[in-house]
Amino acid sequence: MSRLAARTGAGGSRGAAPARRRAPAGPSGYFYIAASPTGGRRLGVRQATSERALADSLRRERLILTRAYKAPAWLAGSETTKLPAKDQAALNEQIGQLLSRGVPLVETLEVAGSVVTARTRPIVDRIRRDVAGGASFSDACQRTGIFDKVTVAIYQAAERTGDLAGSCEQLAKTIRRRLAVAGKAATLLIYPMIVLTISLGVSVLMVTVLVPQILGSLVEQGATLPFYSRATLATGEWLRDNALLAGGAVALGVVGLIIGRRAVAGLLTRATRFIPGVREVVLAQESARFFAVMAAMTRSGIPLADALEVSATAVSHRQMRAQLQKLRSRLVEGGLFRQLVEDVTALPLATRKLLVAAERAGDLERAFDTLADDTAAEVDTRTARLLAGLEPALIVVMFLIIGSLVLSIMIPMITSAGAME
Repeated sequence: MSRLAARTGAGGSRGAAPARRRAPAGPSGYFYIAASPTGGRRLGVRQATSERALADSLRRERLILTRAYKAPAWLAGSETTKLPAKDQAALNEQIGQLLSRGVPLVETLEVAGSVVTARTRPIVDRIRRDVAGGASFSDACQRTGIFDKVTVAIYQAAERTGDLAGSCEQLAKTIRRRLAVAGKAATLLIYPMIVLTISLGVSVLMVTVLVPQILGSLVEQGATLPFYSRATLATGEWLRDNALLAGGAVALGVVGLIIGRRAVAGLLTRATRFIPGVREVVLAQESARFFAVMAAMTRSGIPLADALEVSATAVSHRQMRAQLQKLRSRLVEGGLFRQLVEDVTALPLATRKLLVAAERAGDLERAFDTLADDTAAEVDTRTARLLAGLEPALIVVMFLIIGSLVLSIMIPMITSAGAME
């Protein structure tokens, strides 16, 4: 049994306390009105754990809070309560570099505050003050409520092993990988949306301007329009005459999507698991996220079962998460990782065999890191292939949208011209 598995089998609950520790409530969104030193007024929206914390945050910017209103939950959103990934990567990189060179943690945090955005700087300053007051770095980060469970657990384990610098460097590497994977996912979503938006914009322009002008003149000349052309003409005239009503309906639809964005995102996520080509990319993305988190946690000396417990929460793929949670439960009960991992069929067979060999050699930490790199590269490859397939598909969609409108105009014109001859 490997070094990590041995630690797990001997005391699966040892080190689990950090993962089970109850985190403080995250910050809420606030609309605020603040007075500046010059007598002006400043309006804005900001995250804070309370009005007092909001006032302290504004005071550091030489602003005095005069009014604060708690923002609705649908507007604040849980995703805004987390530290931006780019800031988190920059923060961990700076901490890792300075601590490894012997710079004290308080001074390191003072420097790290200069590499993050202005919005994050007060948070880093708060962490620095807590550490200077005697709190541990992991506790100071947990009090802010903006670090996720995985990150806090890694900080806690790193402080126990005395390798906070190495763990921060590994975290920064992991976050950079996650950003790269998220960038590929965004590309898959943005590219079709741009093409479809342009197609719909051109279609609306044609159906409200060109179609009524051309088909309307044909009707005035006594031409008989086919059913499809008549329907297109009626639609265009209605949209032109009821532009405000149509615009209001679109606006309501956009507001509805914003309010119900979580439900919509959930539906889209479930749909991507069944679409050929897309489901493979989604599985590769989830695998890359899982292995990156496992690499960071095992690097910090967290026992394997505890690392699996936390890392499984970073996976949104339902089948993979269920299998990983089952693996963790059976591992705590005394099973062998090399045998149990064979049941995680959501992972490719080659990946499972590599993990079995790494567990036997006692080198799971390096295996997780290697698999994180390999799966990130696989995401790049699969995304490129999917985009290459999307391009002709989008061309066909554009033709169906715009071409159908052109045909609704051309068919009556050709028919009228034939009748005149």
